[in-house]
Amino acid sequence: MQTDAELVNAVLDGQQQAYAVLVQRYERSVRAIALNVLGDYHSATDVTQDTFVKAYEQLAGLRRRQAFGPWLMKIAHRCALDSLRRRPKEMQLEVNVDATIDNPNGPFDEDKQRLLAAVLQLQKSEQQVVMLRYFDGHSVKDVAEIVGRSVGTVTKQLSRAYKSLRRLLERSEL
Repeated sequence: MQTDAELVNAVLDGQQQAYAVLVQRYERSVRAIALNVLGDYHSATDVTQDTFVKAYEQLAGLRRRQAFGPWLMKIAHRCALDSLRRRPKEMQLEVNVDATIDNPNGPFDEDKQRLLAAVLQLQKSEQQVVMLRYFDGHSVKDVAEIVGRSVGTVTKQLSRAYKSLRRLLERSEL
């Protein structure tokens, strides 16, 4: 498996297929960040596309190529916030509990849908770290870098989120 730095270098050398690999590698994380900010799956999908276009256009300016993932997540967060600012003031910011993050193996089963619905009930900051850590498998250190917090803060947020999820899921079983 090629590293992010190798793929970025390949893209900059004109191998566009290498960018498709990066998109596939990070699409779920980008969508999770956008969904976290926007609370709407369709808007999050639009922001995901915008993020990858913007990242492609700015790729030559990336100094630390091995840091493509965290750099992309920051772009995703900015794009989502920009999209949120452009929304009409009267739009409600309700989270769509039925939203799903694309799963290449088909739709999520009932348990995974319940888990996603519970994650979407967490505080925004906790949602973001849970999605990055568990939905996309980033290390705690990478999550900390992506969200701009210390490793200790992210660890504490994950711990709180885990306790909250446990309570929410136990309540939903009753």
